[in-house]
Amino acid sequence: MPPEPAFASLTGFSAQYASLIERLCQEANCARWMLPREAFAEALRRSADKRFRGARASQMEIEAYLKSIHLADLALACACARGIETAWEFFIAEFRCELRGAALSILRASGQADEARAAELADSLYAELYGLRSAADAHRKSLFEYFHGRSKLSTWLRAVLAQRHVDLLRTSGKTVSLDAEPEDESPAGMPRPSNPAPPDPDREMYVSRLGSALGEALAGLPPRERMILACYYVDHLTLAEIGRMLREHESTVSRQLDRMRRALREDVTERLRHVEAPRDGRAAAPGLDEAQIERAFEYALEDWPFDLSRALTKEKSAADPPG
Repeated sequence: MPPEPAFASLTGFSAQYASLIERLCQEANCARWMLPREAFAEALRRSADKRFRGARASQMEIEAYLKSIHLADLALACACARGIETAWEFFIAEFRCELRGAALSILRASGQADEARAAELADSLYAELYGLRSAADAHRKSLFEYFHGRSKLSTWLRAVLAQRHVDLLRTSGKTVSLDAEPEDESPAGMPRPSNPAPPDPDREMYVSRLGSALGEALAGLPPRERMILACYYVDHLTLAEIGRMLREHESTVSRQLDRMRRALREDVTERLRHVEAPRDGRAAAPGLDEAQIERAFEYALEDWPFDLSRALTKEKSAADPPG
């Protein structure tokens, strides 16, 4: 039997499985989210295509597969991907605590257990889940489009969160395994060195340079962006609380925070590359190279006495060096 041809287009798939799609829409309760039949049919088509791509499958096998997936979860993900407000409100209410708990477990496995970091890791997913519009076709590309219903939505979200954590570790130059033992235990077969490496004599310089660069970058932000950062990182308000204050959806706040974090990292990196102007009786200092910049960021992950609250309330003065 040749491979299933209906996967090639939504039109062909919808025509061949019309009655099945109708039954599955009802079972998934698409009407709860006002999710169009065509949108759910496309989600079913992508799921079947992912499952049987390149394989021979009968119509009976395809129908059996589609009946076996987590239909309600797929409908919710599809509705969220389309930006349907009621679906988003339900998703956040239902999964926020679970996501943060999963993030805490992931961080604990890599020796970084901290509730604030867990909340930040979990909340960082919202921007990608909500999706960003492509400049080419104005289509919102949501991470939910990669969910096909083969597992529960909660299971898939934990896997995505774990991958996000691995990506962040790689980006920051760390190679901590998610299966590593707690901080106070050595990995099997890897005894602790008896003579630890001496402390870096330039550590204080790196931390000082990074503090100056970050302070200048924060002072140069528009007041609204400094307020959002202060609400989230200093006052520890939730995305929903900030959203209510700004009269914006919390997914919008999440995207703004994600954009600000990336922009700040780029701004600080650029400042570190350039010569530091003389200040406080100190001579001008040369710019840092890429390895030194990464080292500065690594030291910042340790016990760094940076006063974020003060930096966010400081306006950029005329005496500050240009960025």
